[in-house]
Amino acid sequence: MRRTEDILDEILNKRGIITAADREEYLSPKPERTYDPFLLDGMKAGVDLLISAAGEGDRICIYGDYDADGVTASTVMACGVSRLTDNWFFYIPSRFEEGYGLNVNAIDKIIERGADLVITVDCGCVSVNEVRYALDKGLKVIITDHHNIEDCIAEGIVIDPKKPECFMSEAGKEPYPCRDLAGCGVAFKFIQALQRAADLPKSVLSEALDMVAVGTIGDIVPLRDENRTLVKYGIAAANSGRRPSLAKLAEAISLDEITSSNIAFGIVPHINASGRMASAMTALELFNSTDDNVINSRVHQLIQYNRQRKNIQEEAFKKCAEMVRGDENFIVLNVGDMHEGIAGIVAGKIKDRFSRPAILVTPSDEVGRGGEGVKLLKGTGRSIDAVNIYEALNSCSELFIRFGGHSKACGFLMEADNLDRLIESVNRDVERQLAENPDLFAKTVDIDAVIAPEDVTVDLARELLKMAPFGEGNPEPVFRMHDVNIRNVTYMGAEYTHARFSASEGKTYAPCVLFRRAQDLKPLLEGGGRADITGTVSHQVWRGQERVQFIVEDIDAVN
Repeated sequence: MRRTEDILDEILNKRGIITAADREEYLSPKPERTYDPFLLDGMKAGVDLLISAAGEGDRICIYGDYDADGVTASTVMACGVSRLTDNWFFYIPSRFEEGYGLNVNAIDKIIERGADLVITVDCGCVSVNEVRYALDKGLKVIITDHHNIEDCIAEGIVIDPKKPECFMSEAGKEPYPCRDLAGCGVAFKFIQALQRAADLPKSVLSEALDMVAVGTIGDIVPLRDENRTLVKYGIAAANSGRRPSLAKLAEAISLDEITSSNIAFGIVPHINASGRMASAMTALELFNSTDDNVINSRVHQLIQYNRQRKNIQEEAFKKCAEMVRGDENFIVLNVGDMHEGIAGIVAGKIKDRFSRPAILVTPSDEVGRGGEGVKLLKGTGRSIDAVNIYEALNSCSELFIRFGGHSKACGFLMEADNLDRLIESVNRDVERQLAENPDLFAKTVDIDAVIAPEDVTVDLARELLKMAPFGEGNPEPVFRMHDVNIRNVTYMGAEYTHARFSASEGKTYAPCVLFRRAQDLKPLLEGGGRADITGTVSHQVWRGQERVQFIVEDIDAVN
């Protein structure tokens, strides 16, 4: 039997967490790795402008995005702005009528509402024309964003950890140490700086941390470095019940505890459903209200939106899967009038099903560069780890009217006549990568450690919890048990799609659970042979008693 400490050491070493200081920081329930917010280029100018504008009585607009990161980033920014002035409001563009990011029509509406200053969150860094339009109209603009900046940048104050040195506004400024902040993370750094500059109470920061955790996990940025610190403290804040609206949503979707996993698979989908099915303002109003009637109403709406989203999504996925030929290196589907709100999810499911980058395009009613009568397509894409979809599309950026994203996801607006050129370009890019790496599409499973059934203990499960929160950049440890016997199989579920069994070696065994694939793997489960089993170690508490289970991801017969 291996010592739990040795197994944990092996996992940490493989993840590059080697020094005693790094291990202490990584495993600590109260990590300290965070950075001076003024290391972000443009931060001092942005904070000074906001303080000045609030002092002069300017009306301030917080301009967000319609996904979970945008909603939480808007809420975080409001925690700071509301301490300076009551003269402010939110603006979230409609996914269906306006699309992602800043747009001219929204700017006109904001001016009509009397705004003097616009602060963006989670958008705006490359909205060159839109920011210029706003400035020409007399608006003051502060951009806080986290998206890639390549060949152009909006005018004025842009606060973005990914800002290249060539666009720095402060002489001698170096890139921010944690480039992977989510939009809500950048908003948090802004109110950190604001708290110091305006001498606000530190409670302004603790009030925002729960939203930082939700948005950071929701935007699937790496849970390393400063992100890990923010999420650990944020999850603790979320479980404190400090925000009644978040607690009510968690209760309504049957979450006993808020963890990184059920943020990702429970809370975030309900937030996103608001912007996908109707208006993200529903979710934004939920998290910014303390009125029980408003909270109950908005929670009910989010649950309804998410049910609707699931039904539409399932039908759309079936349709798209039938359109895939199966020989594509880069899947691009012109899917017609699909509900725009679920296009990104379906693109992700197509990517997962076929292990290829996937883009779905749908018609858009916006007017193109050629004016009235020019047909436009709106696209959304998702990619596998091996293919950087942002780089693939950036190489043909001249085809797009608008384009943005990162390595795993993108969105764009283009003239329909350019679709064939897009398909040709992205496939050419992947063919080049395949020539350099023939295993580009090969599925691989990273095993953190090989263990025996006797090593699957409550003690190991308890120690692994110290590695949480799990997510992008910090996956839950994956283990393999070699050459074990499968015994005592029982099936579960309405159609017996799940199974419990024991993985035994000699006189020791590990309790195992297999979800969804029990019927597919039934010959292996009942064959009486030996197998290699891959999965994760799960800590559970049932009626006050701790127990451990091995959650099976895959089973391979041993010849």
